[in-house]
Amino acid sequence: MWEDLYEEYQSELLAYGTRMSGSRELSEDLVQETFIKALIHAGTLTELSSSQQRAWLYSTFKNLFFDRYRRAVLEQESLHSLQLHASEPSGIPEVEAAMLLQTVDPQDRAIFQLRYLDGYTAKEIAQMLGLPPGTIRSRLSRCRSRLKKQLQT
Repeated sequence: MWEDLYEEYQSELLAYGTRMSGSRELSEDLVQETFIKALIHAGTLTELSSSQQRAWLYSTFKNLFFDRYRRAVLEQESLHSLQLHASEPSGIPEVEAAMLLQTVDPQDRAIFQLRYLDGYTAKEIAQMLGLPPGTIRSRLSRCRSRLKKQLQT
């Protein structure tokens, strides 16, 4: 069943995603994630009709796209907030930034530095550390929240 779904809808979802995102590479990633979710929820999908399965795939793809978009916006806002704080004239911004990062758990700090200072993606960091990408994203979110809270005090 899963292979049939993939053969029938993979290229259709890829075209839809490319139009939606403007990026074939992003669309390929999202199609892959969509079919991974289909594998995880195979029991549910077998109970659906063909048109319902198609709708489930499109809905899942769209949700993954918007989740990724929201996450990117939040990351940019947090990074912008940190950059604004760092650009304030204080005389010693590097020391302040280092002290601010010291308030974060060492493992989260390392993940934060890999993502925002070294430019690695969550997926690349996950591969380096042998953790799921979702874990990396949640730790980055927790770290951004903590840093934002520290900046507001």
